[in-house]
Parts: sequence; C-alpha cells; structure tokens
Amino acid sequence: MDPTMGLQLLLMAGGAIGVTAVARRKGWPAPLLLVAAGLLVSPLVPAVPLDPEMVLYVFLPPLLYSAALDSSYLRLRDVKRAVGLLSVGLVVFTTAVVGLVVHLLLPDLPLALAFALGAIIAPPDAVAAVAVGRRLGLPRTSLTILIGESLFNDATALTLYRVAIGAAVGGAVSLWQGLGEFVLAAAGGVAIGLALAFVFAWLFQRTRDSLVENTLMLLIPFAAYLAAESVHASGVISVVIVGLYLGNRMHLRGFGTRLVSDAVWRVTDFFLEAIVFALIGLQLVTVVEGISGYSPWHVAGYAAAVLAVTIVSRFVWVFSVTYLIKVLGKGDRRPTVPQTVILGWAGMRGVVSLAAAFAIPPEVPERDRAMLLFLTFTTVIGTLLIQGTTFPALIRRLRVSSEQERYEDRLAEAAAQQAALEAGLAELDRLVAQLGSEPDEIQKQVVDQLKEKSWRRSLSAWERLGGGTGAGGAETPSSLYRRLRRDMLQAERQVFVRLRDERRLDDEVLREVMAQLDFEEAILER
Repeated sequence: MDPTMGLQLLLMAGGAIGVTAVARRKGWPAPLLLVAAGLLVSPLVPAVPLDPEMVLYVFLPPLLYSAALDSSYLRLRDVKRAVGLLSVGLVVFTTAVVGLVVHLLLPDLPLALAFALGAIIAPPDAVAAVAVGRRLGLPRTSLTILIGESLFNDATALTLYRVAIGAAVGGAVSLWQGLGEFVLAAAGGVAIGLALAFVFAWLFQRTRDSLVENTLMLLIPFAAYLAAESVHASGVISVVIVGLYLGNRMHLRGFGTRLVSDAVWRVTDFFLEAIVFALIGLQLVTVVEGISGYSPWHVAGYAAAVLAVTIVSRFVWVFSVTYLIKVLGKGDRRPTVPQTVILGWAGMRGVVSLAAAFAIPPEVPERDRAMLLFLTFTTVIGTLLIQGTTFPALIRRLRVSSEQERYEDRLAEAAAQQAALEAGLAELDRLVAQLGSEPDEIQKQVVDQLKEKSWRRSLSAWERLGGGTGAGGAETPSSLYRRLRRDMLQAERQVFVRLRDERRLDDEVLREVMAQLDFEEAILER
C-alpha cells in the first residue's frame, strides 16, 4: 500500500473515532454526525475511495454477526411475520416502485438498471434508528422489528440487485429465473449457516479457553460469508443464522468467554460503524464529479423525486400491511398507529447501498453508472439527514415509550432473583449438610457471607422497582453499598499503584490485583 494512502486512511479512522467520541459525550446520534462531518470535510481532503469489496467482505460480515449475536432469537420469532414482510416484501415493493419511477424520469435509462437502482436503495440500515430508539426508550417490539429487518433485508436486496445487473449486462432474465435465484440463494444461505453453526457449537463445547473462543468468533462471520458467497448463496443470511444460533447458546460458554465477547464486539462495532458512516460523507466529491455532464437542476429534481418515492413507498407498505393484518385478525402483536409511524420513518439507508452502487460493473455505460451512483448517494444522505435528525423529535412527539416494559422487566428480574436466591440457599444448605459435622466458626462465617451476598443481590433487584431510591427519595441500602464500595476500591487501587511506583510491587502483580478490583467494580455497575 502507498504510505500516503495508508496515512490518509489512518487519519480518517482517527477523525471518525474523534467525531464519534464527541457524539457520545453530547448524547447525539453518532452516525448522523459522522456523515455530516464527512460531507463538510470531503471537498477539503483527497478523495477516500469506497471499495465495495472491502465493505461487503470486510465490514458487513462482522457488523451483521455482532447484531445477530446480540439479538434475541425468541423475540425475533415472535415478530417473524413483520420482519419477513419488511425484509422481503418491502424490499421487493420498493425495488419495483423506485424502478418504475426512475424509468419514467429517465426513459433513456434501461429498465433493468432502473430496477437495479431500486434494489440498491431498497434496504434500510437500522443502525442509526436503533441507536436513537434505544436511547429514547422505543418499545422492545419496535426495536426488534427494526433489527430483524436490517439483519435480513440486505440478502433480499443484493439478490435482486444481482438479477437486475445480470439482465442489464448479460441479456434478459425472466421473472421465474430471478425468483429461482432468490430462493436458491436464501435456502443456500440458511443451509450453510446452520451447518457452520453446528460445527462451531461443537468446537466450542470442546474448548474452555475464553481467548481461543473469542478469537475463533472473530473468524466466524468471514468464514460464513465467504462459504456462502463462494457457491452463490446468500452470505448475509449465512452470517445471521450462525450469529443467532450461537448467540442463543451463549449461556453454555464460560463467564470469561461472555465477558471478553461483550467487550470485543462492542469495540468492533464502535470502530467499524465509525469508519463506514464517515466513508459515506467522504464520497461527496467523487459522486458529484461523475455527473458533470448533466444539468444541475435536472439532477437535483431526479434526486428529490427518488428520495421522496423511497420514503413514501415505505409508509405505503407499512400502513397497508398493518391494516391488512388487522382486517385478517392474524399476525404478531400489532403495533399501534404511533408505532407504525415510527416504523415508517425509520428508513435510513446506509453503506451497503453505496457499496452496491460502487460495485456496478464497468460494462454499464459510464454515464448511466454515474447517475445511479449519484441517486444512491443523495438517497442515502437524504434519509440519514432528514429522517435521522427528525427521528428523535418524532419519538418524543408521538410519546412512544417503553416505560411499562421497563417496569415489567424489573418486576420479572426481581421475581427471578428471588427464585434463584431460594435455589442457591437450598444448595448451600445441602452442601453444608454434606460436611458431616457441625461447621466450625470459620465455616459459619463463610456461609454467612455467602447468604448475605445472595440476599443483597435479590434486594437490589426489588429496590430497582422503586427507581433505585428508598422512601422519601432516600438512598437505598444497595445504592449506598455500591457507592461506598466504589470509593473503597479507588482507595485500594491508589495503594497498589503507590507500592508499584515505590518498586515494592511488580507490574505483573499489579495487573493481577487490578483485574480483580475491576471485576468487582464491574459487578457493582451491573
């Protein structure tokens, strides 16, 4: 790699992390701030190319796998009909509507390329919407639907895109051929995903090393994606299936694996998302230069029309399907009208659409290719900046909240903690009885400490039902314990560091004791 290019990419990554840090500190949606920063900086810096192969084979698999690993298979199963209607039905509907409108606006553009554009901009990227929704307390059902849609819609869109591009550069493709290719790609992705899921689950059953297991997990998304794509199956579906299966069985892994896995994937998501959203904004100059032969007013009108059709088509589909399910009296737990509006407005597009546009083969005439890339870019930017910036205000305006769900969660957790406490104490009594003699004073102290710790954890769960405060807003015993213990831990750390600086304690010993204190503080925070 050219050192200049390497330095440029390093500066871009560092800048993206810095912008994300500012967004997190201010409580702003990081994806939107990254895109805006990229747009502002793009004319001032050398072009940063968006390599579609890198996006689809390097960025997409780990992001999909992490989202699937963190998703609830049971909740997704509860809303499977809604997810299917959005990730398959809506993508097909958007592809058809956008394709027809673009063909009417640009009659010289081949119909197959118009449908290719529809497939490119059909799948929303729910990263920004989910980030905002979680922060503002969007109901769990709505979040699950958005996450499920984003997990599977790329598979539908990329398959339609391949069919349309194939028709544009290689001749006519019948509807049945396209449908057959889609079914084979989806079925192949499911089969390969399940096969790999069973293989990796078998491997994990025979490993007890958290570092080995998490290092292997870093390879899983790439293995699943490449295995499926190599036989023309859906790599997206393959990765998602593996992630959902292993995520549902994560309780079988050791505690070390779960702790490390959570940290690894949080860092991976943070880094990759920062880069991909910054890359979107940085494509401004490259995209605009490609349409220099068109009238600015004409291309602005085309971009506005495609953006409007993309947004409206989602609303039409979401409300039509919701009404149809209501009339038929079937389906999942149906969303309310405000929740349906939220789902309709959560249609922000992302880097997968741009990568697909950049991947349009050179056989397509350069003029047509430039127009498709421009319309994709303006749609992605338009949905992110228009829908993304107004999404928080819309949630607040419609007063869509998960407060009742949070209360039910706390109640369920408290009841579960109580049941677990009783089971743990019963097991402790059984183990004490096995000692064969009356416990001595030291053994009694150990047993009392174990009982006290169990009671404290159960009490903390019940206290959270009251918002973490006692009567009259006073600090609860559990909150007081956590606050005082955190201050004690900080004082203990200072002593260990002072002894290390005085050369009375080795660095290796310091790391060991600091890890023990860190784990205890992590438990307090949880």
